[in-house]
Amino acid sequence: MSASNSPKTPLKAAPSGALTGTVRVPGDKSISHRALMLGALCVGETRVSGLLEGEDVLATAAAVNAMGARAERTGDGTWRVIGCGVGGLSEPESVIDMGNAGTGVRLMMGVVAGHDMTVTFTGDASLCRRPMGRVTAPLEKMGAKFTGREGGLLPMTVKGAAEPLPIEYALPMASAQVKSAVLLAGLNAPGVTTVVEAQPTRDHTENMLRWFGAEVVVQDTARGRRVSLIGRPELVARDVAVPADISSAAFPLVAALLVPGSDVTLKDVGLNPLRAGILTTLREMGAEIEVVNAREEAGEPVADLRVTAGILKGITVPAERAPSMIDEYPILAVAAALARGDTRMEGLEELRVKESDRLAAMARGLSDAGVTVEEGRDYLVVKGSGGKPPRGGCTVAVDLDHRIAMAFLVLGLVTEQPVTIDDGDAMATSFPGFAEMMRGLGANIQ
Repeated sequence: MSASNSPKTPLKAAPSGALTGTVRVPGDKSISHRALMLGALCVGETRVSGLLEGEDVLATAAAVNAMGARAERTGDGTWRVIGCGVGGLSEPESVIDMGNAGTGVRLMMGVVAGHDMTVTFTGDASLCRRPMGRVTAPLEKMGAKFTGREGGLLPMTVKGAAEPLPIEYALPMASAQVKSAVLLAGLNAPGVTTVVEAQPTRDHTENMLRWFGAEVVVQDTARGRRVSLIGRPELVARDVAVPADISSAAFPLVAALLVPGSDVTLKDVGLNPLRAGILTTLREMGAEIEVVNAREEAGEPVADLRVTAGILKGITVPAERAPSMIDEYPILAVAAALARGDTRMEGLEELRVKESDRLAAMARGLSDAGVTVEEGRDYLVVKGSGGKPPRGGCTVAVDLDHRIAMAFLVLGLVTEQPVTIDDGDAMATSFPGFAEMMRGLGANIQ
């Protein structure tokens, strides 16, 4: 499971001609995780089309299989999940290895917290550095117990609650993972479990709970967005069509904006308003992005995006936008490197605790490529070149981080000299086949 145990595969991106074509990036990672977990808690068979078959999501599939549900790929590429019903999962026989899946492990902890069983989770070197205390704190209030390494790190053993307690929990930080973990634990608690968030975060869990038949009430209050779940519903299996992941689409999208003459269409992209901050931001910078064929699938808004190249301008991206685009800052920083003027990104503390310290990794890599940056505790300022290719000519250590890897491959398409990443395999967690797809559009990636 662990990418850290295999030899690294360097990749080099060099200046490219225009990118053209129509592609569909892999399925949304957040929705894929949730489809497998909620399918496992349904009664009946859930069929999932468009599931992201990256390492992170496959780790979640293995986890639900180990706990008594059945998630398997069928011959036509769809997945079927045979569920056990709410509260019906069983204790696995061995340790669950979640690889690099931060979302997967945090949400699975919520699932386990609502079951009377004991489960030990581990992961790769990167995941074992990521703090879990933000999730374990509310789940302990619901009756679960956690034993992990110093600092709330994996490996960690979760003893679920025999009788989970419904709670009302005000999120101390904007985190869809924490919100979702509490709601998933609340499925098997009697009464009402409520999460209050000062800043709205992605609502895929709420949307999918409703899709499967749970009662979820969302209210805007003076304290923030209040999400309440009525416990112990019978979740009934339904088909789920997973949209293309906007976080993955952001990489070819920005590449098409930056490489002169490009014209690229991205199919079936999920445009959940609580995830689409990157589109708002790029449009403010002057990007030409056309929305075509807008529709709704399984409770989520979906459309095709047509993108053409042009010069961007620097802007200030406000802190309150961070929850709606937290995974897109690495590729936004690349777009900013070629904009006219400075781009200031605020409210980025969360990037310190991603697969790597993404804020430090972006600042270091951009600087090595000849881009002037200023890194603060929770902000990044990128001084744009006005379209002039930065120097490049560097090798970036991606530290098992798929988004750092993809961001610097995109940068290498528009630098004077090639940019090399030390480990292309890191991209398999969310975007297997990224380099091949980009080559199909005309990108010079070797």
